[in-house]
Amino acid sequence: MPMSHGLLSPGPAGLLPPAATAMGLDLPVVGTGTVEGRVLPEAQVLEEAARKLAHAKVPTFFPGPMVLWQFTPESRQVADAVLEVAESNGIRIIPMPDYRPKYPKIEPESEINPKHPNLTIWHNKIDVCLFVGVHCSLLQHCPQDHPGRNEL
Repeated sequence: MPMSHGLLSPGPAGLLPPAATAMGLDLPVVGTGTVEGRVLPEAQVLEEAARKLAHAKVPTFFPGPMVLWQFTPESRQVADAVLEVAESNGIRIIPMPDYRPKYPKIEPESEINPKHPNLTIWHNKIDVCLFVGVHCSLLQHCPQDHPGRNEL
């Protein structure tokens, strides 16, 4: 899936895209984040995420294992914040305790939740979602200071 001006495409073409890093996207460093393929300052990422969630038809949080299993003292704080924001704004929560897809074959209807994020998003017609506490997909290539390596 080609990127246009550094943006990732939503919709069917972006349903099962290759990893963003394989498409040339740089991983964010501490103090930054990624929005639709663009690395931006953290404050701008949070503003954009809030704006998109507020205007979404089916806003959804996907808390991952780094939040669900309370790996760090901050895990509980993040989990409480996710729950409070979700409850006060009508945002759905779909836990992703293990999001590694099963290959070579999966049965989407029986394994859609929590195994495969792309299929879960598609099946539930989610237009905006936020993953919280998920691992860096290429951990061995993450810089030591990358948030996906050791932070939420």
